[in-house]
Formats: sequence, structure tokens, C-alpha cells
Amino acid sequence: MDKYATITGEIINNDLRYLNLLSNNFPTIADACTEIINLEAILNLPKGTEHFLTDVHGEYEAFQHVLKNASGSVKRKVDEIFGRTLRENEKKELCTLIYYPEQKLEIIKTEEKDIDDWYLITLHQLIKVCQNVSSKYTRSKVRKALPAEFSYILQELLHESQMDPNKQAYVNGIITTIISIGRADHFIIAMCHLIQRLIIDSLHIVGDIYDRGPGAHIIMDTLCNYHNFDIQWGNHDILWMGAAAGNDCCIANVLRLAMRYANLATIEDGYGINILPLATFAMETYENDPCEVFTPKAGGTSHNEKTMRLIAQMHKAIAIIQFKLEAQTILRHPDFGMDDRLMLDKIDYTHGIITLDGKEYSLKDAYFPTIDPTDPFRLSEEEEQVVNKLRHSFTNSEKLRKHIRCLYANGGIYLVRNSNLLFHASMPLNADGTFKEVSIQEEYYKGKSLFDKVDQIIRTAYFDDQDTEDHRFALDYMWYLWCGPDSPSFDKDKMATFERYFIEDKSLSKEKKGYYYELRNEESVCDMILQEFGLDKPHSHIINGHIPVKTLKGEKPVKAGGKLLVIDGGFSKAYQSETGIAGYTLIYHSRGLQLAQHEPFQSAQKAIEEGIDIISTSFILEFNSQRMMVKDTDIGKELITQIQDLKKLLFAYRNGYIKEKS
Repeated sequence: MDKYATITGEIINNDLRYLNLLSNNFPTIADACTEIINLEAILNLPKGTEHFLTDVHGEYEAFQHVLKNASGSVKRKVDEIFGRTLRENEKKELCTLIYYPEQKLEIIKTEEKDIDDWYLITLHQLIKVCQNVSSKYTRSKVRKALPAEFSYILQELLHESQMDPNKQAYVNGIITTIISIGRADHFIIAMCHLIQRLIIDSLHIVGDIYDRGPGAHIIMDTLCNYHNFDIQWGNHDILWMGAAAGNDCCIANVLRLAMRYANLATIEDGYGINILPLATFAMETYENDPCEVFTPKAGGTSHNEKTMRLIAQMHKAIAIIQFKLEAQTILRHPDFGMDDRLMLDKIDYTHGIITLDGKEYSLKDAYFPTIDPTDPFRLSEEEEQVVNKLRHSFTNSEKLRKHIRCLYANGGIYLVRNSNLLFHASMPLNADGTFKEVSIQEEYYKGKSLFDKVDQIIRTAYFDDQDTEDHRFALDYMWYLWCGPDSPSFDKDKMATFERYFIEDKSLSKEKKGYYYELRNEESVCDMILQEFGLDKPHSHIINGHIPVKTLKGEKPVKAGGKLLVIDGGFSKAYQSETGIAGYTLIYHSRGLQLAQHEPFQSAQKAIEEGIDIISTSFILEFNSQRMMVKDTDIGKELITQIQDLKKLLFAYRNGYIKEKS
């Protein structure tokens, strides 16, 4: 059969302008042929490993460890390669070295009596691991990942077999020379980082890097330097993005949460946000107020009593400011449908009572020196000054700007990749399982169009620097996405912040989830959502985070007959008493889909000194009898299109439509 049978002169004439442009990159028949051969070869490599995490919430130590061990993928590779040829403790030591090479080397050098012998054995082991994890990539891709300092040597070692008697002495010579000239430490560190780099091809963060834990900025530093990652923005991420864009409600919520969990590290150390104006105002305003209701959930923090008292005062100050700012936003936007969140006008300030739905409730704290009962939503002059200074700090933090731009560049409200649909929280649905129409600026959106509209608004809020009605709306909508009833990143009837602080009756603090959270257990509903995004394959999945899976109560992360995976299992320490575990992560490699359930991470120090890894239990969700290849992926589809275009160019060269360039 003629390989050009599907290509005709008419097709070439229609695409001639594009093909002429393509010929600039591939000016000769030989160049086009070489690229076709290269792309066809790539199609037949195994699919790269995808790593899914969600709801990290600032727990940087656990996050970095899971990244280093690739949710057990490193250990699995070491087991596959060495099997019974190494003892379990030797394999554990090798894994720890790969995770923390710099720190582990320091310990080993104090313990090993014959360090040169250890170098020799370890380098041979690392080469084997390196060869294995690099085998599913092209030489070109591996070469780009190599550290410049050792690029040539590593290329030689990775592509030479030690089993070949003709090459054995050659490989040994390289290794012994590395040791003899004192470069073994640097070479080992480089190889360990290379293994970490190659073991995961792409990283997906399904929302919520920020809040609760102490190191969201450290996580963002890691991600901004990561070779290939994406994020599906969660409600906490959007809150920070809104704060960075200058939304006062978002700023107040970010600070309130920081105070609630006594987490000042990200605010002050991470981003250099000046909270002195808030601290000064809080100390003066609430000097004689015990602020007991606002005592932070300190968790593992080591703040002294004086600091905790100050945080409690700031906590109350910013909470009151938040309620005022939110009320102003709600009154500006009756279309948000959030009048039930107006609380300060329902308080009897003389008797410390609030009336909700005709029923009176005593307030746990009724000291409100900054609230004017006749105009309760108005900021005092001092509060106004504090808000202005805080806004200036958030919008002018260079480090925050860098991280937020990284979130925008690598993120979106959802992602469709390799038959999986990733989004953080919810798809608004009606009770009957149909897509809910959501009104935005007098237009209605549902399903995929809703997600696309929300994504566009989020970008407008940050990047549009014109003082237009659309920009002002987008900025306010960032706050709505945090807590609005029809927000895909929230989707509950309310965020009961006020009730949790001030009212004893727990029934008022209950937040009714949208219909999605129940209906997502039904396979037909998941199929409908997947179809909406162009996925109707039998092995397609929805991947969510947001709502922690309560493993203690027997809840499972796999729902709807395997169609939906909820992988928020409690990375955040604040949730672990509720979930019973420390998170789920997901691995999608060429052999199938694997879920890892993690126990709480003790510390990086214990991992280094005692080799204590995160204890993980792995579950095979799907197993492919035949390995998935690159041609079976979305990248594969793009490469097939490129090959087809190159074949057209080849036809054009060989049939006189385009001349070769010398």
C-alpha cells in the first residue's frame, strides 16, 4: 500500500502556507525523515509516570518526602532491581540515600570504616537504578535532565552495560577515578537528584497548597523549580490568589486562617507581609479582652503564652474586619445570593444576643468596641488604615507575586489529561443529577462552560490592571469562589465562620454540601460529567480532593465503581484526627493506576537518621495486561499529528510543491 495514499495534492495546496512555515524547521527531506523516525520511536516508549497529590495545606516536610520517594515508586524500583540480592536494611539505606543524599552522606562518612569501598558499591547500585528509571525516556530527554557538571560521564554510564565484558573495565575505570579524585560525594548527590527527577514524569496537584500548615511558601519554591507540574486550583489557593490581586475580603480570610492555626511562618517569613499594623491595632483595641473564643489551634507550634495572646487578639481583630468587608461585598452583589451571611446587623449589642430565623442565641463573645450598632458594616477609621496597609503588603510582596504567577502559569480550574478529569472540589448539580445553571453577570453557565468561565474570571482578577466594571467584578468574585454557594471550588450552602466563633449551638455551624458530593457516588453521574469533558472511555476517571476521606469511619477513596477517586486523606495535620491517616496519593504508570495510603510522617530528620519512611499501603486500582505506551497518551496524539504534518511536508518536497533549502 502506498504510504502517501491519504495525502493528495489538494490537501497539500490547502496546507501550503503552514507547510512552508514548517519547512523552516525541517529544510530538507533528510531533516523531515529524521524527525519522523524520532517521533515514531518516541510513540513506542512506555508512558511516563504521573503523580497525583492534593490538599497539601502547607505540610512541606511530608510533601517533600512524598515527592522524593514518589509515593513508594523509588522503593518499588529498588525492590525490582535488587530483589533478594540485597538485604532489606541495605535496600532501606539505599532508598534513604536517594531521598536525602546530602544529609545521609554526612552520617555515612562518620560511620563507615572503609568509605572508598562503600563509594564503589553504592555508585554501582545507583547506576543500576539510574539506568532503570531512565529507560522509558529518549536519550535526548535524559540528556536535558542531567546536571551539567557530570553530563558527559553520566551519559556514558547510563548507556553502557556492565554485563558486557568489553565495557566492564571501562565502567569500573570511570567509577574508581571519580572516587580517587574526591568527586564521589558530588557525583552521588547528582545521581540521587537525577533518580528523583526521572522517576516521575509529571506531577499533578489537585488543589490546596495553602493554609493550615507552616510551609506553603516552601512547597511553592519546590514546585516553581519542578521540571513538570500542574495544579487544579483549590479554594484555599484561589483565596491566596485573590489576596495577591488585592481583594480585601480574601486578605482578611488569609490572615484569619493564619491566626486560627498560629501559622505566621508563611505570612511573615515566607512572604514578608508586614502584620505590625494589625498587631498594634489589636493590642490597643483588645488590650483587656481575654479573646478566649479566638485562642488559636496551635497544633505543634511552640509559641509562648505572650505570643499566643497576641495572636488571639489579632485573630479577633481580623475576624471582625472580615465580617464587615464581606457584608460590604454581599451588599454590592445581590446576585451572589448571600444575604443570609449578613450577621452584624442582627446582633443586639446591649444584651449580647443575635436573632437568626426568629430565634435568639447568646453570643460566646459580645465585646465589639469597633462596631457601630447603627452602621455595623462600616470599618472604623483605624480598621480602614489597617486594611490599606495590609493590602499594600500583599500586592507588593515580590516573593508572593512570583509564586502566584507560577500558580497561574501552571494551573487552571480543571485539567483533562490521559483520560482523567482533575478538579479540586465540585461540579454544581441539581437534585436530579443534571448540571446546575449558575448565574454570572446575568449569563447562565453549567458543566464545562461554567468551569471555563470561572477560569477566565480568575485570570481577569489578577492580570487585568484596568479599573473597569469587569475587573472589579472579577476581583469580588474571587472571594465568592472561596465561600459562595454555587462556587465549584466550594459548593456548600454557607461557610459558617461566624457561627463557629460566636454561637454555642453546633447545629447552626453545619454546612450543607451541594448535590455533587452525594451524587458523585453514582456511576451514571460520573459518566455524564466525563462525557461533558469529552471523556467517554471505559477507563476514564474523575480525580478530586477537597473533602477529606474519613477512613476511620470506613469511607473509601474509590467511588462510583472506580469512576471517581477522592485523594484527600489528610495531608494536613489538622485533619488527621478525623481521617485517621495522612493522605492519599495516586500513581499512574505504564502498568496501571495505583493508590497509596500514607501514615503520618514523623520528620525528615527521623527519615535521614533512622531510615523511617512514610509507612504506605498501596492498592492496585487498575492493571494493564499490556504496558501503556506514549502513543496511548495525549502527548502521543499530539506527536501523531506532528508526524502526519511532516509526512505532508515530505510529500510536498518529493512532488515539487516546496523546494528543499540548502
